[in-house]
Amino acid sequence: MASSLTTPSYLFFFFICSIFISFSSQQNHPLDPLTESELTLIQTLLQKSYPTSSLSFHYVGLDEPDKPTVLKWQSKSKTTINNLKSPLPRRALVHARYNKQTLEITIDLSSRTIISTQVHFGNGYPMFSFDEQTLASDLPFSYKPFKDSIGKRGLNISQVVCSTLSVGWFGEEEREREIKVQCFYTNGTTNLYLRPVEGITMVVNLDTNKIVDYVDRIRVPVPKAEGTDFRWSEQRKPFGPRLSSVAMVSPDGPGFKMDGNKISWLNWDFHVGFDTRVGTIISLASIYDIEKQKYRRVLYRGYVSELFVPYMDPTEEVYFRTFFDCGEDGFGQSAVSLEPFADCPANAVFMDVYYPAHDGTPVKVPNAICVFQQHAGNIMWRHTESGLHDEEVREARADVSLIVRMVATVGNYDYILDWEFKPSGSIKVGVGLTGVLSTKGVAHTHNDQVKEDLFGQLIAENTVATHHDHFLTYHLDLDVDGEANSFVKTSLVTKRAKDQGTPRKSYWTVVRERVNTESDAKIHVGLKPSELAVINPNKRTKVGNNVGYRLIPGAVANPLLTSDDYPQIRAAFTNYNVWVTPYNKSEKWAGGKFVSQSRGEDNLAIWTLRNRKIENRDIVVWHTIGFHHVPSQEEFPVMPTLSGGFELRPTNFFESNPVLKVIPSKHVQLLSNCTTLP
Repeated sequence: MASSLTTPSYLFFFFICSIFISFSSQQNHPLDPLTESELTLIQTLLQKSYPTSSLSFHYVGLDEPDKPTVLKWQSKSKTTINNLKSPLPRRALVHARYNKQTLEITIDLSSRTIISTQVHFGNGYPMFSFDEQTLASDLPFSYKPFKDSIGKRGLNISQVVCSTLSVGWFGEEEREREIKVQCFYTNGTTNLYLRPVEGITMVVNLDTNKIVDYVDRIRVPVPKAEGTDFRWSEQRKPFGPRLSSVAMVSPDGPGFKMDGNKISWLNWDFHVGFDTRVGTIISLASIYDIEKQKYRRVLYRGYVSELFVPYMDPTEEVYFRTFFDCGEDGFGQSAVSLEPFADCPANAVFMDVYYPAHDGTPVKVPNAICVFQQHAGNIMWRHTESGLHDEEVREARADVSLIVRMVATVGNYDYILDWEFKPSGSIKVGVGLTGVLSTKGVAHTHNDQVKEDLFGQLIAENTVATHHDHFLTYHLDLDVDGEANSFVKTSLVTKRAKDQGTPRKSYWTVVRERVNTESDAKIHVGLKPSELAVINPNKRTKVGNNVGYRLIPGAVANPLLTSDDYPQIRAAFTNYNVWVTPYNKSEKWAGGKFVSQSRGEDNLAIWTLRNRKIENRDIVVWHTIGFHHVPSQEEFPVMPTLSGGFELRPTNFFESNPVLKVIPSKHVQLLSNCTTLP
């Protein structure tokens, strides 16, 4: 939290009569993220095996057990006490750099041994570490050409800060592992991204930590600092409206139980994991069916697999800004500590996470994930029946959700990532985009002066925010009441009414198609009315419908780059909104294993060229949600949250409404609205 608040203030009265959260001391769940001690063990083992300073850590994550092994572990007899289950072997996967080579290392944590090491000889490099980016950002300040450029602009170099940007790939046959550096002038603000020092671009070789290319091409005014600071302490009158105080009462505690990373809430049971590259992972999500008196699995594993952010400016200083925020920067290691009462409500429970630093040392991010029950004033279901002659029947149920939230700050953008569970069986996945726009300095102070394409919007004097996209591709390993599933496309087709004895001339009906292969499952959402679902072809309801879950898309956008443009070749996994593949443990990152400077040779689009069978098999749905972002002045100096997402909703999964018989919560009244007391 940046500073103490005076006015307006947020005042929360939070009262909990009893909180019960059990943190188990049992052995690790097989899908638990790596612990601090495990990361330390990995660091120790590798530093002994590679005893030089050239060893660096770029990804360390759980090498999860094979899926059948995990499911067998989970399905052990209910009479077996969980903490007496035999622990599964724990393994870690490491991507490291050593003597300018990329290593893939698998470590058995149980035996404390390295069980395999492979050298990656193909294209692409592992994720950036924060430490190497910091070193690269510091280089300009001891580089004479840069100091001269800053001096010629009349800027105080002590007020200059620099940041790193991935270089991408644009047809080069060979290129060292590199990163670009661009700088900003903070004098008078903390909002550095709104004050770029335009025209200067540097390239740093990350293996040698040296500047290998330097360009000072143009000079334009640095945008003004006035009005750019987003800190409350820096705001001056006139102020906006004061937000009302909120009283949050949770007399029954937070409403859910945590057993390690396993969460039980109402009729849901699932596991929350964390990964350095992709962030929050939801696993083994199952819902209790009161008719069948058992938990039924819905989702084996779900997470953001990749995020592609291409900027639409072909000029020298911007063309390369085509970011892969998971594979290059790491959503997990970009997770930030959440602010109580702002990022998460007062009834939230927080979880810490760890990721490895450049030298393998565990780095703790406190309060990186929060879990909370949300009463948003929504309605679960209702009906008023006034057709009865002698009475009116009115029934309604207040809705409630459980939300798992993480925020990843990647450069100028903050991504709010929510998994929302509902008692009705739905899982809503939400994405919020906020933070600061990426800008470039220009000579213009008014739109009337503009004669050329600025490749963006003039949002303040001398400030253009570049047009860009956000494409988030989710990995959704749905197990709808079992592993063997099929993907069904349901088209809504208009029919002419014939011989129906009716004045109607048309109606629509449905045509269902079970998809057999990967090629047939590549879908552009929204081109025609349709529904998409994953069904279990081996299980039916009492009336004969296949049990299933629908994918209900939300914000959808298709790429506008040409298919032969280098960024789109690398991001070919965004070519469709929906893909379906057979489950393959190795296929978990849509952009490929080594994304930095990759060439599109290993990604979801390449995998599906095999056109594998997907009917009545263990399948994975890949869903890309997108935003075409044309910036506006309301997003200056900080952007109000822009939201999108999608829903996984049961379709014939239950025999009837699963929340018909929910027991309403008791009303807690702090203050009486009555004018007189009885």
